[in-house]
Amino acid sequence: MLIERVETNIEHMEKEEIIRRHIEKVYLESDHLVKRIQRVTSDHGREIGIRLKDPRDLVAGDVLYMDDKNMIVIDVVADDLLVITPRSIKEMGNIAHQLGNRHLPAQFEDDSMMVQYDYLVEELLNELEIPYKREKRKVKQAFRHIGHSHG
Repeated sequence: MLIERVETNIEHMEKEEIIRRHIEKVYLESDHLVKRIQRVTSDHGREIGIRLKDPRDLVAGDVLYMDDKNMIVIDVVADDLLVITPRSIKEMGNIAHQLGNRHLPAQFEDDSMMVQYDYLVEELLNELEIPYKREKRKVKQAFRHIGHSHG
């Protein structure tokens, strides 16, 4: 099976549409969400080729295939994350500046900043006494590095 476009995202579907279909899942690591061309295997053992025509990242919940009875949906494997919960805007600014200097991609959820686990960042958080937890957590989109030069 070759997939060239995403049908929709499960979050945009009515509950009735979802429950009347059998759901087959493709589990991806978050860094594979940025790949437009890849070969994957569903949880039912079906091999699927993905070659997206549109330049877009995959997102958790994307529906790769759908008919009246079945659908194939992207799910994400949990990442090893540092979930940072600064107590003040000063702490948030400080850690955001420090992580930005390292070009470390972050995601934000509620009052938390999430970065992929790195022991050096963990040491920095301990040194700065900024609260955090190390957790296995699913993210909806890839941690995207944004490249640039300093001159």
